[in-house]
Amino acid sequence: MTLNLNATMAEVTWLTRAGRLAEAMALLQGLPQKPKSPEVPEGLDRRPMRTAPLDRLFIDMVPPRSGSGHWMAPGLDAHHGSDAALTEGLAPPHVPEAMRGFLARLGKFGSSPGPRGMARHRARDVQESLPVGARFEEHTFTNAAGSRTYKLYIPSHYRGEPLPLVVMLHGCTQSPDDFAVGTQMNELAEEQGLLVAYPRQPSSANPSKCWNWFNAGDQLRDRGEPSLIAGITRQIMRDVAVDPTRVYVAGLSAGGAAAAIMGSAYPDLYAAICVHSGLACGAAKDMPSALAAMRQGGSLLMKGAKRPLPTIVFHGDCDNTVSPVNGDQVIAQSKAAAEFQLTISHGQSARGVNYTRTVQSDGSGCPILEQWVLHGAGHAWSGGSPAGSYTEPRGPDASREMLRFFLETSKASA
Repeated sequence: MTLNLNATMAEVTWLTRAGRLAEAMALLQGLPQKPKSPEVPEGLDRRPMRTAPLDRLFIDMVPPRSGSGHWMAPGLDAHHGSDAALTEGLAPPHVPEAMRGFLARLGKFGSSPGPRGMARHRARDVQESLPVGARFEEHTFTNAAGSRTYKLYIPSHYRGEPLPLVVMLHGCTQSPDDFAVGTQMNELAEEQGLLVAYPRQPSSANPSKCWNWFNAGDQLRDRGEPSLIAGITRQIMRDVAVDPTRVYVAGLSAGGAAAAIMGSAYPDLYAAICVHSGLACGAAKDMPSALAAMRQGGSLLMKGAKRPLPTIVFHGDCDNTVSPVNGDQVIAQSKAAAEFQLTISHGQSARGVNYTRTVQSDGSGCPILEQWVLHGAGHAWSGGSPAGSYTEPRGPDASREMLRFFLETSKASA
């Protein structure tokens, strides 16, 4: 029943993307589909419905053009819908109310404008804002699984001494430059002296540039995308002086799910992980189970870690894209059934976002697991810059807190 429902929702997503709203609405209502419904406005696609592979349908929506945070189907752009409808984040007036609700539920993803049409500007801005002597270089890694480019930030004061390395995995539709701007990790790298790498997921691997965390072949050590991300990490460690005891991986949404996979598959490579608005390793094995996991948590098809994996999690409790229960599952997986001392605290960011912070420490007081539940926050990087996409600038600074956790856990284990 669940798999059939999710397959139906995936098909509805594709029909909505194609602008074929009457067919999508009929599918939602369980009615026969009419290829030429009068509800479809002139100019939208009227071709017979085709079957699209489920793994090509994954959240392939157009980012919002306003601060509303609502995504739209690609067919509902300025050529087919009114500007007013777009700026309000709603479907045009001809869309039935039930479909409006579906679009709204499907589309909430952060609070700032998406990256469409802004990638070149952000890349230029990143380069122009570099401190004197700092570098933001592009490189390529290739192995049997394919090829990926990545950006590497090297701080201005680097003189060949081994530095910590943080690998940052962007979310869907994002790019290395956009993610760097939104998370402000380059600024922290310059301030605290570390290297930051941003692997790029191309649209050829996923139409929405999502890391394919839901594919069974992209969840295993030395296979698929994990082998590419690990290969990038090792290539940097070979080419630049890196402290091997302070190598970390972090990500947002699909990138957060990929970070969980990397921590599970390569605990010998990464000292700690950060999963922001993501899912646990093995939460899904295909598209139907991915949609189910995003809505209600995964079935955790893979076993937890053999030993506790230092992990910090951030998740908004109003996240309508990836259910907050997934953050709990990431912590449970990284805990590996160990017993820790629990400390719970409550606070509020300078700009008014309340949070609950739970820290689990070992017998010596060393923090092993840390979970931030951001009250009232959605699917966006907490404390990020509004110049980047999918950020919640009002929240606590996830980048700074993540880095603090990473370095604390490494220092305690030294």
